[in-house]
Amino acid sequence: MDREQELGLVRRAYAREIMATAGVSDPRVETAFAEVRREDFLDPGPWLVIGWQSNWGDYVRTPSADPAFLYLDHVVGILPGRHLNNGQPSLHAKLIAEASPQAGEHVLHVGTGTGYYTAIMAHLVGPSGRVTGIELDPGLAERARDNLSSYPDVDVVCGNGAVVPFETADVIYVNAGATRPADAWLDGLSEGGRLILPLTSDKGFGENPENISIQRRGAVFRIERCRNEFLAKWISAVAIFPCEGARDAQSERALAAAFEKSGWDQVTRLYRHGDVPEEQCWLKGPDWCLAYA
Repeated sequence: MDREQELGLVRRAYAREIMATAGVSDPRVETAFAEVRREDFLDPGPWLVIGWQSNWGDYVRTPSADPAFLYLDHVVGILPGRHLNNGQPSLHAKLIAEASPQAGEHVLHVGTGTGYYTAIMAHLVGPSGRVTGIELDPGLAERARDNLSSYPDVDVVCGNGAVVPFETADVIYVNAGATRPADAWLDGLSEGGRLILPLTSDKGFGENPENISIQRRGAVFRIERCRNEFLAKWISAVAIFPCEGARDAQSERALAAAFEKSGWDQVTRLYRHGDVPEEQCWLKGPDWCLAYA
């Protein structure tokens, strides 16, 4: 057995493990994680990782440049000085399974980074679908374009993901912490479209979990457009890099207050106005809210 065949087995074991860790069963997502090569989207190793004999927030260098070290449920540093990482595979497996990109659909990936999870979703929508990646950092956008050059139906745009124009999308996958859904994301969802939306307060990134539980730092919601309504479901707690351009102080304060109480897992609706009674809301902003009914 040659080395590439060995790595194929490692990737399949990795895909199965992260699906089990995520608590989801989706053969299509598992296959995508098994077939997309993570090393193609990172600098040459050895790599700085979080999750391998490390404390939270501390990077540890892999023992060598063997790609097998990338096929663990670890965060890998992209720009370690900024704590910007290739995120935890099991979390993304869970979120991508919830987004459920289908063959032929259009996916918008906000915060594409160097393109690894963009490639996973391109695998899922297939040659009849397409993926638009948006990345704010010019250097990362250029790296993503290079890394995704073999994917003909993927386009990478450099810009602010909250305001860059895009064609109607069936899935909008936000890969950074916002304080509210951008109007462009809600307006740009197709009928039946799904928005994966991480919401974080100012305590959502860079805090030690010994000080603040992850449940009180951030939450990911799945928002589904149903005509003019938006159904909402809590998916996961999260700590994630802030989404520049999709944060404002007023919504951040509302989020911080909401995280002080429980009830995020009971949210069922997102409203684009503030006329819902306070007792029906988990979070209430001046012109939007996440509500229980």
